Amino acid sequence: MKYLTLTCCVILGYGIQAQSLTGTWQLTEEKTCFESQIKETDTEKELRKDMGSLQNAVARIIRFEKKGTGEEGVFTTGIKKGTGMQAFTFKVNGTDLLLLDKKSGMMTQQLVIDELSSTTLRVHHSKKDCETKTFSRIK
Repeated sequence: MKYLTLTCCVILGYGIQAQSLTGTWQLTEEKTCFESQIKETDTEKELRKDMGSLQNAVARIIRFEKKGTGEEGVFTTGIKKGTGMQAFTFKVNGTDLLLLDKKSGMMTQQLVIDELSSTTLRVHHSKKDCETKTFSRIK
């Protein structure tokens, strides 16, 4: 019985570690409250794909580091350094993700983690559950 409890704790520990927030995430989908209420037809979905291919290759990236710091910004194809990079600190309290200003320590955003897996991070603003952001792990 003692070994079974120890084994379960080790397995749960690895599961939590595999679902770590630490890493680099790319924004893959963002829905506003208005967009989440509208149902697209198949034609509109096709047109949206075609319209997206006409835009420049730009990626919104957010990085979470082990020491509780991070940064977010926009990266353009062919440019090593991102533009508009903003440094922050963060705290995770259960399902709440608090983004804090690095200098003052004041909370700038309070997000709720809806899904956290080894490949996907889905969050919404604490006061607007209809606004969702989905990120994919890239590192």
